[in-house]
Amino acid sequence: MAAVSLGVGSLVWVEDPEEAWIDGEVIEVNGDNIKIASTSGKTVVAKSSNVYPKDAEAPPCGVDDMTKLAYLHEPGVLNNLRSRYDINEIYTYTGSILIAVNPFTRLPHLYDSHMMAQYKGAAFGELSPHPFAVADAAYRVMINEGISQSILVSGESGAGKTESTKQLMRYLAYMGGRASTDGRSVEQKVLESNPVLEAFGNAKTVRNNNSSRFGKFVEIQFDQKGRISGAAIRTYLLERSRVCQLSDPERNYHCFYMLCAAPPEDLKRYKVGDPKTFHYLNQSNCYQIDGLDEGKEYIATRTAMDVVGINSEEQDAIFRVVAAILHLGNIEFAKGKEMDSSTPKDDKSWFHLKTAAELFMCDVKALEDSLCKRVIVTRDETITKWLDPEAAAVSRDALAKVVYSRLFDWLVDRINSSIGQDPDSKYIIGVLDIYGFESFKTNSFEQFCINLTNEKLQQHFNQHVFKMEQEEYTKEEINWSYIEFIDNQDILDLIEKKPGGIIALLDEACMFPRSTHETFAQKLYQTFKNHKRFAKPKLARSDFTICHYAGDVTYQTELFLDKNKDYVIAEHQALLSASTCSFVASLFPTSSDESSKSSKFSSIGTRFKQQLQQLLETLSSTEPHYIRCVKPNNLLKPAIFENHNVLQQLRCGGVLEAIRISCAGYPTRKPFDEFVDRFGILAPEVLDGNSDEIRACKMLLEKAGLEGYQIGKTKVFLRAGQMAELDARRTEVLGRSASIIQRKVRSFIAQKSYILLKRSALQIQSVCRGQLTRRIYENMRREASSIRIQRNLRMHIARKGYKELHSSAVSIQTGLRGMAARDELRFRRQTKAAILIQSHCRKFLARLHFIKAKKGAVSIQCAWRGKVARKELRKLKMAARETGALQAAKNKLEKQVEELTWRLQLEKRMRSDLEEAKTQENAKLQSALQDMQLQFKETKELLMKEREIAKKVVETVPVIQEVPVVDHELTNKLASENEKLKALVSSLEKKIDDAEKKYEESNKLSEERLKQAMDAETKIIQLKTAMQSLQEKVSDMASENQILRQKGFSTTASRVTDYPQTPDAKAMTNGHFGNEEPQTPARNLTTEFDSKAKRPPIDRQHENVDALIECVMKDIGFSQGKPVAAFTIYKCLIHWKSFEAERTSVFDRLIQMIGSAIEDQDNNEHMAYWLSNASTLLFLLQRSIKSDGANSVRKPTPPTSLFGRMTMGFRSSPSTVNIAAAAAALEVVRQVEAKYPALLFKQQLTAYVEKMYGIIRDNLKKELGSFLTLCIQAPRASKGVLRSGRSFGKDAQSNHWQGIIDCLNNLLNTLKENFVPPIIVQKIFTQIFSYINVQLFNSLLLRRECCTFSNGEYVKAGLAELELWCCQAKEEYAGSAWDELKHIRQAVGFLVIHQKYRISYDEIINDLCPILSVQQLYRICTLYWDDNYNTRSVSPDVISSMRILMTEDSNNAASSSFLLDDNSSIPFSVDDLSSSLQVKEFSDVKPAVELAENPAFQFLHE
Repeated sequence: MAAVSLGVGSLVWVEDPEEAWIDGEVIEVNGDNIKIASTSGKTVVAKSSNVYPKDAEAPPCGVDDMTKLAYLHEPGVLNNLRSRYDINEIYTYTGSILIAVNPFTRLPHLYDSHMMAQYKGAAFGELSPHPFAVADAAYRVMINEGISQSILVSGESGAGKTESTKQLMRYLAYMGGRASTDGRSVEQKVLESNPVLEAFGNAKTVRNNNSSRFGKFVEIQFDQKGRISGAAIRTYLLERSRVCQLSDPERNYHCFYMLCAAPPEDLKRYKVGDPKTFHYLNQSNCYQIDGLDEGKEYIATRTAMDVVGINSEEQDAIFRVVAAILHLGNIEFAKGKEMDSSTPKDDKSWFHLKTAAELFMCDVKALEDSLCKRVIVTRDETITKWLDPEAAAVSRDALAKVVYSRLFDWLVDRINSSIGQDPDSKYIIGVLDIYGFESFKTNSFEQFCINLTNEKLQQHFNQHVFKMEQEEYTKEEINWSYIEFIDNQDILDLIEKKPGGIIALLDEACMFPRSTHETFAQKLYQTFKNHKRFAKPKLARSDFTICHYAGDVTYQTELFLDKNKDYVIAEHQALLSASTCSFVASLFPTSSDESSKSSKFSSIGTRFKQQLQQLLETLSSTEPHYIRCVKPNNLLKPAIFENHNVLQQLRCGGVLEAIRISCAGYPTRKPFDEFVDRFGILAPEVLDGNSDEIRACKMLLEKAGLEGYQIGKTKVFLRAGQMAELDARRTEVLGRSASIIQRKVRSFIAQKSYILLKRSALQIQSVCRGQLTRRIYENMRREASSIRIQRNLRMHIARKGYKELHSSAVSIQTGLRGMAARDELRFRRQTKAAILIQSHCRKFLARLHFIKAKKGAVSIQCAWRGKVARKELRKLKMAARETGALQAAKNKLEKQVEELTWRLQLEKRMRSDLEEAKTQENAKLQSALQDMQLQFKETKELLMKEREIAKKVVETVPVIQEVPVVDHELTNKLASENEKLKALVSSLEKKIDDAEKKYEESNKLSEERLKQAMDAETKIIQLKTAMQSLQEKVSDMASENQILRQKGFSTTASRVTDYPQTPDAKAMTNGHFGNEEPQTPARNLTTEFDSKAKRPPIDRQHENVDALIECVMKDIGFSQGKPVAAFTIYKCLIHWKSFEAERTSVFDRLIQMIGSAIEDQDNNEHMAYWLSNASTLLFLLQRSIKSDGANSVRKPTPPTSLFGRMTMGFRSSPSTVNIAAAAAALEVVRQVEAKYPALLFKQQLTAYVEKMYGIIRDNLKKELGSFLTLCIQAPRASKGVLRSGRSFGKDAQSNHWQGIIDCLNNLLNTLKENFVPPIIVQKIFTQIFSYINVQLFNSLLLRRECCTFSNGEYVKAGLAELELWCCQAKEEYAGSAWDELKHIRQAVGFLVIHQKYRISYDEIINDLCPILSVQQLYRICTLYWDDNYNTRSVSPDVISSMRILMTEDSNNAASSSFLLDDNSSIPFSVDDLSSSLQVKEFSDVKPAVELAENPAFQFLHE
């Protein structure tokens, strides 16, 4: 970065060992040293080269694309990511790269179908950053340009790679549109394979418990039309050496530990147990992972195998192979009998050898020979060579690695066959999920290979980033030829170049049997001692350091040679291909070439490099897109952002490398309008009278004296450091301007203060002098008054003391005398009050219980009667379908009525007997109660007399006597009598309670009897009503049968006498065919037969229908505000009796006519004309058609009971029309009994009305869509105009709203001119306003530039225009359209309110935005920024409250989208249309004049 001139007061970033970077303000500059006061309270002194400028005008919630940052450097990127993470904005762009920070919490609103619909077809960068945007961009390029795409998802395990991959595949499936097979879509099948691949390809590493040790490339295959045709999973770079070598505290692959924790029967079958007993697992001390149950994972893995199509036999074979690998590792070797030979060391080794052979299903001796011997084939003979114990162990490990590798490849092939591939696919979109850069304390061969992979991918990434930079510069037409490209080719040459690369030297060392890791390290030191990317640690003997793009990594070479060896041994191939287990044999298919050759050396490093080259060739054939996933903390908890951790991941992911590439060119890019707005104050004279932004920018840069910048077509491109220099000058200008303003303001305030002070001093002096004089006079008055008051007060106090003493003596005397009297009186009153309270309380409780019981009984009776009535009504409807069943029901009901009548009489008789018995019993109880009360009263009086006697005796005793004489005999006598009275009182109370209980029981019994009697009466009423209805139906059917028999006889006779030909040869006058069983009443038989005899030929009927259709196809206008065509069609159908016909072609002709008439769907005026006619005709049909049945029925006698009247009220048709309206209706609309063709015509006509409604509504939506798009993009467009003394372009922006108003007015006038029913007009505009609400509100939530103060004012002005339109259109046509804008109105009201930081959360949800959800409010509050006054959003406490509520909602609900959905349903029904029009409105409508002149249509004049 270029040197930056920083002055006191500048805002900067400085390094911090705890927080990585902290912000602060420069307080002192001393040469190259800068003293900074940080916001955390620290004071830091740093070199100017280690300090980065901070953008003071950066929005507090960050920017969605980090290329928009004023300062593109490491602390700026980190702060932007943290700011967005704090508001749950987890996605951020860096150009075309998407950075995804794992929130560790559910955010379902980001991934629902509404969100996918928003990103479909949207330009990249137009909406908020999202994986859907990356997937959509890839899909669009694939379709438009025919180029296959790839999306590289990288990051640590736990950073969210799998979730990002899942969302990418969901969106691609949404765009590809392939129907799911057997209930599972392609992305579901791919994700279902994850547990299997993780079990066999993932392991615990130092940093991660579930690290992928292979790369996965998911191909989504598409056909020519862009539909998904298949998918495949390609795996790369499996870490094979992990099977045999481990370092502490890592683990081997998960499947080994799962097998050791399998159920007992599986452990016995595979002869496995504690993982500590196996050599391939006990090289590390880590056997368990906290929180992971290996036994459950084993069951889950087998279940996942079932899902991907691996049957139980194959599963058994897979785990037998896994167990055999474990047993192979436990085979140890010792020296044999011959020289340089080897044999299994002990019985334990022999046991594991036999077990491995048993599991592989091969010969034990053959397995031993393949491990301990090697066959060398020469030209003349075949030589068998023994292997020493060390070579045998190497052969054993080679066998284990190749078996595990083949097993993993088989699993991948089987998963691909389960998913379904398309070999003929035209394009692919690949999603790469591969391990990231690794740097641990101990780095071995695995980290070396992984970091080589990331170096290759980083080179690919750098080339892509540089290409994007070139495209940006070319697009802006600026010179970029001198920009140096940052490449890492020297590191790749260091590692993989032949013959002098590290891998080549490692392969060379592996081929020499005497080589060790120390000789290999010395070879490296000698070869690369002068290489700038290679270094030797000072204190290490065999370690080496490589300077990777993500940092320096030191590798330990101790196990490099062992882990690199990968022999392709012919004996192993022959052994396992001859296995009796078909699964094992299929892993090692035989080939003629391999069987004839001896062992051939191959290294894992070389094979790794070849697979890596294949991967890069695949990626190079596609256009790449990048998603970098970041894990914000290692605790895997939400709302924790660890700066050091994130910075390390940004380095490893290449993001900071991409920033270095950007900084090599022009890291700061500002649109002309933003540049002029920000730096126009440096040279105000440039802006005066200058409307050319490009020229203004050039003049500003020339005035500033900068060099090396570039002026593009839409942006200013600045070199690194130039933005900071301009900001420093801007700060200096602002500081000088602030000083001048402060000086002027202070002088004005001082002068104003002096004048006020002088005037106030004069006033204060005069007031003070007067006040002092008044105070002296007042003091004199007070002194005289106080002497008089003191004299009177002393006299008053003395008099008052005497009176108080006198009154106290009198009070004490009266108090003592009245104390005894009051005690006696209190005792009497309490006794009397207690008795009175008891009586009233018992009375109240009894009455309350009675009222509650009565109310409950009435409620239960009502509910039960309703339930029984509904049940009987359903039964009667079912039974009324057959005449015989009805008659039987009638007889049965009559019997039930008689039986119930008899029961009722019996109940009444029993009730009367019960009432009499109850009355007699009550009388007895009342008399007994009165007797007891008398006895109680006498006893009480006796007690009172005794007390008075005792009191008199006490009073007769002289008070002077000091020694009292007590009469013990009298006292005992009184005490005994008192006890007897108490016992008598208690017995009387018990008897009274018993009497009350009997009385309550009798009351309950009588109430139950009364309830049963009332239920019986209700049921009798219901049965009578049902019987009455059945009698009516029986009589109706009898009359119909009689009419049909008469008509059948007369029809037969007429056919025999008058019409010998078949009846199908003639047609009725209305163009439809006759029916053998007409349903007309008997009184019309004679006239119908006469009309049949006089019918014209069928051609004349067709001519009449043709004339009608030809007439109404023309625009014949309206009469009295009603469509003439609909009224004419209706009159003709009534006259021709088409509604009553069993078969007719008239309705089909009319439907075809309407269908052909509305083919021109773009002409709203034409559609409105036919919508008016179709809706009017539908209304007339609705009012005319009635259900088929007899015309004359016997009226039932009105029921007398309340329930009967309610039943009749439900059964009878509503008659709310007054007499005049009914008369008018009879004149215009005639009630007819519709047959099936008429009912079908009504349904078809209803469908056409709904279709025309939808066409008009959608046409208006299309017209408004362009204007709404301009309104949504107005904030972005408004930035394209300079703000210095020139127009904001408000006239152009207001034209957008005026265009919307014009569209609404044009449609409203069209609908009015065609007299479309007001109910339909209301529904159209209601749905249109709902559409406007959805579009504007969703744009507010998805576009940050829309969520501003100025845009809120702009939209508020537009909403005012819409409100004015609603008022002018009136409620008749606008209806509740204005209420549909409630979401955008409340959101805009929040945007334009001042001092948002003072508003509490309760005020927001209760007063400002009660209808908005928490997710919507949180989104608006976090996206809001003030582009005019730079005011703050709501307080952090409000934001935290919203976040807590969102977390609770996400835990309780599956999904909570913050976007609104547009409703495209039909919001009205035929009944709504029928209720909005009146029949009397058609009384003065005139039919079509053209038809009225036709003699065949003279009936239209009637």
